[in-house]
Amino acid sequence: MRIGFIGMGNMGTALLKTIINAKLLSPKNIFVYDISHDKLNKLKNELYVNISANNKSLVENSDIIILAVKPNIYDTVLREIKDLIDNNKIIITIAPGISIEHVRNIISKGKIARTIPNTPALIGEGITAITYSNDFSEENKKIVQDIFKSCGEIVEIDEKLIDIAMAVSSCSPAFVYMFIEAIADAGVSLGLTRDIAYKLASKAVSGSGSMVLKTGMHPGQLKDMVTSPAGTTIQGVRTLEKYGMRSAVIEAIIASYEKVKSLK
Repeated sequence: MRIGFIGMGNMGTALLKTIINAKLLSPKNIFVYDISHDKLNKLKNELYVNISANNKSLVENSDIIILAVKPNIYDTVLREIKDLIDNNKIIITIAPGISIEHVRNIISKGKIARTIPNTPALIGEGITAITYSNDFSEENKKIVQDIFKSCGEIVEIDEKLIDIAMAVSSCSPAFVYMFIEAIADAGVSLGLTRDIAYKLASKAVSGSGSMVLKTGMHPGQLKDMVTSPAGTTIQGVRTLEKYGMRSAVIEAIIASYEKVKSLK
């Protein structure tokens, strides 16, 4: 099996590194192309992958093609490589707003997997929503799943819901980072050093997420366990409700979803 990456931005590079670190494939079976020659040379020197001369050369040498380019140039890349795609090749998209039907209208052959990873994939803690074209066999699905399991967890989802999954899992890390920063800013304003404040805030957030996943308890139950009657935490909860934190988060997710829908 040979994998080719078209586009080596943050997400493409993260996937490449996790695949190699997980020993899913040898670097000699991985091909990469990007318009930045400096980026390609750096990857070749660091990871010993094959550098392709162009998109067409990469496709010719790859069984699986991961399209890690910006949504606005997807059509250009797809039209460039369409004549080199046969029914045995697997195309993996990782861009918001690019549907399987959209890709199929340009590329008539090949199997298409639409995926939505998120930035924690950079450290192997990501989660990826995946949906497939109808011609995917279970064996084909396992190949795609193994790629994304190397950088975290996966969920298989109906394509009609994948843009919602994007808003919930791919956009929300930015909101979480803002929350961590705000908690840390409060700590600094009260006297903590910046490094200690960030560490305390970050571990509180990551630990809380792990509690939800590992206990299987409803987030509301876990919140109630921390909020003692007339205690300190419930006063903070009251203040968050007063300023509409819950509503603001809901509106942010919906706004992100509406934006990706407008890209189509």
